[in-house]
Amino acid sequence: MNPKDVPSSRAEAARILEEYRRRAREIDQDRYSIWQPDVAFTISARTNCAVKLLHRMNVLPSADTPCLEVGFGTLGWLGFLVSWGVRETSLHGMELDPTRAEAAKAVLPMADLRVGDACEMPWRDGFFRLVIASTVFTSILDNGVRRLLAREIVRVLAPGGALLWYDFVYNNPRNPSVRGIKPKEVRELFPELRGPMKRVTLAPPIARAVAPRSLLLASILDAMPFLRTHVLAVLVKQAEEDTNARGVRQ
Repeated sequence: MNPKDVPSSRAEAARILEEYRRRAREIDQDRYSIWQPDVAFTISARTNCAVKLLHRMNVLPSADTPCLEVGFGTLGWLGFLVSWGVRETSLHGMELDPTRAEAAKAVLPMADLRVGDACEMPWRDGFFRLVIASTVFTSILDNGVRRLLAREIVRVLAPGGALLWYDFVYNNPRNPSVRGIKPKEVRELFPELRGPMKRVTLAPPIARAVAPRSLLLASILDAMPFLRTHVLAVLVKQAEEDTNARGVRQ
């Protein structure tokens, strides 16, 4: 990381950590528990979409695929990777909040789970075949820090490896501590990566109101793209020769 970027990265990290603390104090944690019908519905839909896109792009991880989740929280997608057949020893993670990280380590003690700023990760260039960033970038308000993190993700991602991206598109007027990110912005953050994007996730207020009463109705509403609030993407890092070839053709 360029030394000039350190103050802004540290300030943003401190702000995000304080927001985590506020949410832990003020929000009932049961709201996001897996036994809530809307949460279970949302997770099932997005993981099914992720598996299909990873398979379509021929980057579905195998048992020994080195995988990284940036901002894994209390477990994140790491548990799903295990259920897909990835060995625990192939899992890696970077998490800003030590309290959340300890909860994940208790579940996956053999995984390599680190605490720190993901804008400066300890792994070598091109180490991972799959990197996951799920509702991470919308927590970052500083555009410069967003770019720093994007560059670091690309650095540790191997050519031919993929970024699994999941995040929301729209701003939340009741929560100024997050900011939506449009598909165009994702493309701009990761110009070296190519792959499909899909709109997913029934708007959470609708899902919370409908899913406990009728999963069928929730599924019908979820089929309407204009009611979906998130983007899921599988973006593959192009090999250097592919990038050079495109440059020659241009």
